[in-house]
Amino acid sequence: MWKVVYIAPNFEVAEHLKSLLEGEGLLVTLRGIGVEGEGKGPVEMLVPESEAEEAYEIINSSLIYG
Repeated sequence: MWKVVYIAPNFEVAEHLKSLLEGEGLLVTLRGIGVEGEGKGPVEMLVPESEAEEAYEIINSSLIYG
């Protein structure tokens, strides 16, 4: 089962965070919200439930320490 761990404001931010998570060995999928095909709306970041806690820690560290 997949769990939403973050909603990025746009695809660029989502791709950056996805790269960080994948670099740590996590599986990540992205799902756009709202505007279809334009890549401008918010993007849900999903990971397997078993990896959610680790994903939260990585995302929080990235957003706090940039």
